[in-house]
Amino acid sequence: MLSVAEAHARVLALVAPLPAEDVPLAAAAGRVLARDVVAARAQPPFDASAMDGYAVRAADAVTGAALRLIGESRAGGRFAGRVGSGETVRILTGAPVPEGADAVVIQEDVARDGETIRLAAGASPGDNIRPAGVDFAAGARLTAPRRLTPAEVALAASMDAPRLAVARRPVVALIPTGDELVPPGGRRGPDQITASNNYGLKAMLEAAGAEARLLPIARDTPESLVAAFELCEGADLVATLGGASVGDLDLVRATAEAQGMALDFHKVAMRPGKPLLAGRLGGRALVGLPGNPVSAMVCGRLFLVPAVERMLGLPGALPPALPARLASDIGPNGPRAHYMRARVEPTGNGWRCAAFQRQDSSLLTVLAEANALLVRPPADPARRAGDVVEFMWL
Repeated sequence: MLSVAEAHARVLALVAPLPAEDVPLAAAAGRVLARDVVAARAQPPFDASAMDGYAVRAADAVTGAALRLIGESRAGGRFAGRVGSGETVRILTGAPVPEGADAVVIQEDVARDGETIRLAAGASPGDNIRPAGVDFAAGARLTAPRRLTPAEVALAASMDAPRLAVARRPVVALIPTGDELVPPGGRRGPDQITASNNYGLKAMLEAAGAEARLLPIARDTPESLVAAFELCEGADLVATLGGASVGDLDLVRATAEAQGMALDFHKVAMRPGKPLLAGRLGGRALVGLPGNPVSAMVCGRLFLVPAVERMLGLPGALPPALPARLASDIGPNGPRAHYMRARVEPTGNGWRCAAFQRQDSSLLTVLAEANALLVRPPADPARRAGDVVEFMWL
């Protein structure tokens, strides 16, 4: 069996970054920037006032000085003349500083009488002025790749970019398998259960930037599974849910190989999630996830989300392992890495990690309460409360 790190690397090797597409700036939030944004001009493009007040020559700005008001500079409407000795211009925040002025005195430090102002405080060169290019210069870059935050969208707008090149959203086809499954709200027999993995994985993958397609449930026959594979046209990645183990009705591997899948690996030394398989079928990656809900969701976080990130041009790394203090004793771990559902909370001395008592891979209630996975390496000895352990955020 492969280690989690080996399986993760091999899943990433099955996918590649996708081509870019141009989108309007207003539709770019959350997308992954594929090409650098280059500033068309400096920001601000001129020396601008940082405050409401009066533009002056610093040499004239001494306490008690009286200056003659000769005009006004507003944001979007500069004063066209020049400030000479003994003169001043009323200026508003963001307005261009007029020629000849090199400081702004805030209005609270000025007494005005008609067209004359008297200074209650002096000023030095540069006071209350934002120099041209103080934010960024012409030619500055917002570098790719990066997932665009609202602040970065605002920065791209300030750089005068009406459209951005972003990575195309990967299309992931999700195929739930099993005679026991019924869609939510469907008519169930006494021995059937409601399908949940596909909906949880769709939410997870779309949060990562993919377009997830929910395909019909494939029944426990090769013919039904082949029909589901035929519906995957246009997908960049196919994920089957269930049927990846070695039971009589675990048909994914045999059926996919009969359809030409080149198997890369089957089984990972982890719990939950041991039956994971991966390969290429029809020119695209196929990942076979276990059927238990927690197993599917944990494997989705460790393998499918990084694959989506890789297709978006991002590194696709495993979630970082962070240190925490264990909240209570836990027993020794077995031969496989164990990703235990846990609740991590801040304390005055770092993070505190509490593993849930119930770790059965069918328990979605526990997964819904968890915000992290306590990562136990293979053969990890028993741990006591207060020991330092590692966790990763869900």
